[in-house]
Amino acid sequence: MKTRGLVISGDAWHPAETVRLGLAALGERSFDFEFLESSVELSLEKMLTFPVIVIAKANMVSATDVRGWLALNLQNMFQKHLQHGNGLLFVHGGSARYGELPMMRRMMGGGFLSHPPECEVALMPNTAHPLTQASNSFVVRDEHYFMEFEGAEADVFLHSSSEHGVQPAGWTRGMDGGRVCVLTPGHNLEVWLHPEFQRILSNALHWMANLD
Repeated sequence: MKTRGLVISGDAWHPAETVRLGLAALGERSFDFEFLESSVELSLEKMLTFPVIVIAKANMVSATDVRGWLALNLQNMFQKHLQHGNGLLFVHGGSARYGELPMMRRMMGGGFLSHPPECEVALMPNTAHPLTQASNSFVVRDEHYFMEFEGAEADVFLHSSSEHGVQPAGWTRGMDGGRVCVLTPGHNLEVWLHPEFQRILSNALHWMANLD
């Protein structure tokens, strides 16, 4: 039986299609993804039917509406989702514009600060970590995200490096009985489709669903 995954994507800077194509390329047989775009309307009951939720959109209603979508009641729902032992994956834009929301910062273990113009970014996995075993370093053209990293207890498995500096780029956290994973790469489809990123993404999904 497949694990249900809810994917929330689509904002002014990060097309939902990039996320759809990136996940489709996984050929993942363990998951059945449902996609939400534009205005996001969720109930806790609906949310709890998905053991894994992927947030790949900045805090915007849609690609044409830059108002924040994540109201306090929704933040509380995500926390309760974790308390039921579920998983939450933040990918790239999914970490942006949430820095002033204390509950989201707590879940992610920090908040987005800025990024320079797109550049060559080297991604360096910790090959001893379960999510990146047998992975190799690779280079992509991407937005190099700089984070205000507060997750002292986070398990960092991926770093990013460019001419602008070095940053944690992937980490896991146990949170409120659930599992959280943050991946900061992923602005361009080229990144999502890179074989090494695909491997890490698949591992992260399996880990969050407790399929590891």
